[in-house]
Amino acid sequence: MAALKFSTDSTVSSGSRTMQEEISILIQAQYPLIYLVTSEEERCEQAISTIAQAKPQRRVFVWTVTHGIVEYGQPRTTTQHNTVSPEAAIEWVIRQREPNSNASIYIFKDLHPFIDSPPVTRWLRDAIANFKGTQKTIILMSPLQQIPIELEKEVVVLDFALPDMKELNQVLSYQLEQTKSRRSITTEAREKLLKAALGLTKDEAEKVYRKAQVSTGRLTEEEVDIVLSEKKQLIRRNGILEFIEEDETLDAVGGLEELKRWLRQRSNAFTERAREYGLPQPKGMLILGVPGCGKSLIAKTTSRLWGLPLLRLDMGRVYDGSMVGRSEANLRNALKTAESISPAILFIDELDKAFAGGTGSADSDGGTSSRIFGSFLTWMQEKTSPVFVMATANRIERLPGEFLRKGRFDEIFFVDLPTKEERQDIFKIHLSKRRRDISRFDLEQLSNISDGFSGAEIEQGLVAAMYEAFAQDREFTQLDIIAAIKSTLPLSKTMTEQVTALRDWARQRARPAASSVAEYQRMEF
Repeated sequence: MAALKFSTDSTVSSGSRTMQEEISILIQAQYPLIYLVTSEEERCEQAISTIAQAKPQRRVFVWTVTHGIVEYGQPRTTTQHNTVSPEAAIEWVIRQREPNSNASIYIFKDLHPFIDSPPVTRWLRDAIANFKGTQKTIILMSPLQQIPIELEKEVVVLDFALPDMKELNQVLSYQLEQTKSRRSITTEAREKLLKAALGLTKDEAEKVYRKAQVSTGRLTEEEVDIVLSEKKQLIRRNGILEFIEEDETLDAVGGLEELKRWLRQRSNAFTERAREYGLPQPKGMLILGVPGCGKSLIAKTTSRLWGLPLLRLDMGRVYDGSMVGRSEANLRNALKTAESISPAILFIDELDKAFAGGTGSADSDGGTSSRIFGSFLTWMQEKTSPVFVMATANRIERLPGEFLRKGRFDEIFFVDLPTKEERQDIFKIHLSKRRRDISRFDLEQLSNISDGFSGAEIEQGLVAAMYEAFAQDREFTQLDIIAAIKSTLPLSKTMTEQVTALRDWARQRARPAASSVAEYQRMEF
């Protein structure tokens, strides 16, 4: 059986160099101030220590607000009280004049709560000026990115990458050695356990592998669900993304056969076999249509069809007016989390509401919407991680034109009101969920009287009929459903102008989701 192959290290987004190589180059190029965004202090320190061992060798010092500046490798109980305050610590760094101190790396942990104070900002600027012509470098290490305007031109910001497959393989191998079960695991099981842990920190991976071993007494392919549960915790902690679990399959969606065919064709699009074949990774799809016609249900059932986690991006939680720049940071962190657990589907429901003001709301919110919109577009254009963006929209006129240009999405589908045959399918699906035997219902008649109804309106009509019969303590009938349907005014009647305008726009610009319409359009051409 062939051995698993892993890439050597996580790469920085700007190029093909590894993260460790990128930091090393910046230090050798005498960059005075580097900001590493990471929550993995120990792993990050080890990487910097490895860099410091290369010629010319550098000493590494670590500052914390609890112990002051301590040389790396000394006992954690060591405390230099005269350097506990940030100002005193930076001043101490500047004063180091010995020959062996001119080639040093100073790691400052969690300086972000103090960095906005004028004395700390000033001391950092003094240090930057003082470091010219020396081999001194200050590295700020923090899980939050917070940079004063005064330092924006002087600092280099890097997101310290999460462990890749190679590092996780080392973690898993160590755990297997500890449990004496290394020989019992297959290559396929190892690969699934490693892929399930992608997106976790090294410490999180160690803990979840131990949890799986404690829960079942072993580590095999069957423990993948335990590892995936840790990812769900990661999403919950994020607060902006929501992990959605859907039991329904694509068969629960009535009609839309053209859209279903497109999705089934790409069910293996994120596999290594697809890459070897030469196929690019799918970018995403935009589903336009009348409200209540199954757009959101398609997104949820696609997750199960493709076997990928579904993450819903809550744009309402992204916008946070409590602090300048906080909304942009929220979006950046959410997208980073989605990338870290990829391959995954990022679901944005009602995109037209989320970004409706993206290009024209600078006066009302200080430009926050425009910056959020621009950041998201840039991410969609430049992302290399296998995150498939699945977005839905109801009102095309409210959607910025930049979203609709070719190349932004792989395909734009239009979901119209269901056809006669599709309405029969929808009635059949919803009746079958509620009753085992549905032979007593005339689906063709129900389809005919519900012309102009969306899938959601058909379901609600059925529910209303059931409530009517339940209140009279009897079984619901065909007549109950007909009465409920006839007493309902569908959205296509109350918003005729909007639905007509959407159809006119989609006829030439979007791909129909219904197979009958798609075939008709192909015949026209």
